[in-house]
Amino acid sequence: MAAKKRSLFAILTGIFITNAILAEMIGTKIFSFEKTLGFNPAQLNIFGDYTLDFNLTAGVLIWPVVFLSTDIINEYFGKKGVKNISYFTVILIAYCFGIIWLSIKLAPADFWLDVNKDSGSEFNINFAYARIFGQGVNIIIGSLIAFLIGQLLDAYIFQKIKKVTGQKMVWLRATGSTLVSQLVDSYDVLLVAFYFLVPEQYKWPLDQVIAVGTINYIYKFFVAVLLTPMVYLGHYLIDKFLGKDLASEMKNEALLKVD
Repeated sequence: MAAKKRSLFAILTGIFITNAILAEMIGTKIFSFEKTLGFNPAQLNIFGDYTLDFNLTAGVLIWPVVFLSTDIINEYFGKKGVKNISYFTVILIAYCFGIIWLSIKLAPADFWLDVNKDSGSEFNINFAYARIFGQGVNIIIGSLIAFLIGQLLDAYIFQKIKKVTGQKMVWLRATGSTLVSQLVDSYDVLLVAFYFLVPEQYKWPLDQVIAVGTINYIYKFFVAVLLTPMVYLGHYLIDKFLGKDLASEMKNEALLKVD
């Protein structure tokens, strides 16, 4: 029984950390959600002055996996399990950014620059490397703050709902906690990165922050709802792995655990 608990925790932790770090790394690319699906841009008018499309960070492709693993960890290991993993993940993400910053500062080898030139162009792979992997300090800090706040809020709301519903209504605590935490996440990262921690000349107007955050949340809202069946699939597979009695015992223990 103890071995199965450790194995499950290791698997869920690996999935959570891998996808959280990967989402941060690929988040520098902004893609058009509508064009990817073959549609014209949405051209939504929000708060009057801003016509916005669903131009999203590539990180949204796998953030849903982080949401799902958060809720499953909470279900079987409690709020404390989510908090510990979240703190550790923030440290690892900061470490990754630190190593990437150091790698950008390394002097490029001449042959590396030469062999990566496009014929007939002045393409500079070292410049491209820095632009792709380098992110502004304000964006890094904003992202880390948003991630941690979102995780802790999700864990708190999840357990509050579970104390009312017990083992029933899995969809409500999983989807409900994600919808609330991502509502906050959609705005706080923009506020920190583009409103509070940037020079005055680069600061976004507050209504622009709200408009872009709203677009982000619309996407996250629908993804959270669409992923609800995956929560049940995850529970089914884990309960089958643990066995009915152990799974029920772990869920009850997770509910009773106090930080």
